[in-house]
Amino acid sequence: MSLERIALISDVHGNPTALEAVLADIHRRGIARIVNLGDTAGKGPRGEDAVRRCRDVCEVNVRGNWDDFLPTIPDDGPSEMLWWRDELSASSRAWLRSLPLSVDLVLSGHRIRLFHASAQSPHVRVHFAHTPEQFSAMFEATEMTGDGALPDVVGYADIHDAYIESNDGRTLFNVGSVGNPLDTPVPSYVILEGGQSADDPFGIQFVRVPYDVEAEIAVAESLDMPTADVWAVELRTAVYRGRQASQTATP
Repeated sequence: MSLERIALISDVHGNPTALEAVLADIHRRGIARIVNLGDTAGKGPRGEDAVRRCRDVCEVNVRGNWDDFLPTIPDDGPSEMLWWRDELSASSRAWLRSLPLSVDLVLSGHRIRLFHASAQSPHVRVHFAHTPEQFSAMFEATEMTGDGALPDVVGYADIHDAYIESNDGRTLFNVGSVGNPLDTPVPSYVILEGGQSADDPFGIQFVRVPYDVEAEIAVAESLDMPTADVWAVELRTAVYRGRQASQTATP
């Protein structure tokens, strides 16, 4: 019996140092197929490098919310958004906007659907703490996913918070983030394993890969990247920038 393995990465966010550490681990395990669930650029200092690398090594790249809106930021947009937009080449901006919004796979008889944030849109967010209705909606056929057999396994990204949940014969999992993890400050990716027959075993494995955080922070500072200070706190502590002020405020 021969089982196939597929690596799922996401939310690189312009952090090639973390990306290369994860890719090295994937290569060490002998995994050739890689699917990227989006948000390759933005927030971090080297979106162009991350995009080029993912274009080269990933079998499929899915469009995330940053991939969707960053290339369209107008010239009078916020200064940090313009910095991240202009760090990308014209060809990379066009490529990001051309990416598919979802992809379907079959392993060991399981119908697997992968997208960035939800079955409705890459801009509709579903957190770890969600309602039963939000859980069910992740498995629906929508205008974004298209028609076809409904999945019984759904993998997504966007929230930078890796987890897995099963209910009523359906499994929902989040791959976490490579470049900007916000659950614990160590990059996360997922390995799917399965075969061609429904009788074959099926697995979902979460992997954490340490990397040189300080080296990546130094790059952001050397390039005078906007919001480099809050980016550094996120990378070191996994505390989201919207929560940093409240955690450091004096009572």
